[in-house]
Amino acid sequence: MNVVLLKDSHDEAMWDHFVLGHPQASGYHTLAWRGIISKVFGHRTYYLMAREEGGTIQGVLPLVLTKSPMFGCFLTSMAFFNYGGVLADRADVRLALLAAAEKIAKDIGAAHIELRQAEPLETDWPVRSRKVSMRLALPQDYETLLKAYPSKLRSQIKRAQKEGMDVRVGGEELLEDYYRVFARCMRDLGTPVYEKRFFRSIVETFPKEVRLSVVSLKGTPLASGLLYGFRSTLEIPWAASDKRFSRLAPNMLLYGAVLEFACREGFKEFDFGRSSADSGTYRFKQQWGAEPRPLYWYYWMAGGQSIPELNPDNPKFKAAIYVWQHLPLPVTNLIGPHIVKYLP
Repeated sequence: MNVVLLKDSHDEAMWDHFVLGHPQASGYHTLAWRGIISKVFGHRTYYLMAREEGGTIQGVLPLVLTKSPMFGCFLTSMAFFNYGGVLADRADVRLALLAAAEKIAKDIGAAHIELRQAEPLETDWPVRSRKVSMRLALPQDYETLLKAYPSKLRSQIKRAQKEGMDVRVGGEELLEDYYRVFARCMRDLGTPVYEKRFFRSIVETFPKEVRLSVVSLKGTPLASGLLYGFRSTLEIPWAASDKRFSRLAPNMLLYGAVLEFACREGFKEFDFGRSSADSGTYRFKQQWGAEPRPLYWYYWMAGGQSIPELNPDNPKFKAAIYVWQHLPLPVTNLIGPHIVKYLP
């Protein structure tokens, strides 16, 4: 078996053929996401393929290189997304891909590698399982799901409807309204915002798989989400609401409408995204009936260093988050994209 870097159109066709045929693949293993990352963020990627003699692919590992002025040099699979990691059926193939990734990390001077796995690996790399993916099995019709909601949840959805809010689900025509809510929400959370071009690139790349949903009141967008369908699962990797209108419950209407859309389109499962166990977002997703599924993030560390804490939960970032929350929105929209590209 030989581990090589993806290099030409023939390799690309073989890569996607393998990924689309593998039952444990995520949509983020497909090459289209590599194109988005390269175009929008300009990051270098290392896409590793394990091939037997004769060229048959037995496993893949996509890696994104981040050279951050704040956090140094590191590799992530997959940067910016909840899922990624090594994809292979056999233990020897997985080990060969990990060994190749480790060699690349050493050659380029990376401080660490982070693999975002949905399943556990047989490896001596240290692992963190602090995060869970919140999943909801979907019935064939939304009415069945609606009846299963707690009464408080149903009343919150009705509250938003009684206020006269409308819900739109569409494509690029909703991008401005989607981003308007998303940018404000990220500022309020103290998180640098992605540039609008990131989401436009996603919508353009996945015209069939991606939808935008926007909840508005008298023409003003109050809540929004980006939906990504892969196989039988619909995911909402990015959602936002304007906290100034939280008492009117636009976020509840957003999720109710999105789940109705998921049932209508025939999806079997809804992925609310990742959360820390027992956090506020965890409990929000749990009330809809979502159940936790463990996530496994594995690390290779150069020189025996400790696992990095590149997340908002790190106390070191509290002061920066507080300052960011109090900056004018035009400032955060201008500066944010130049920072967030270095946050995997």
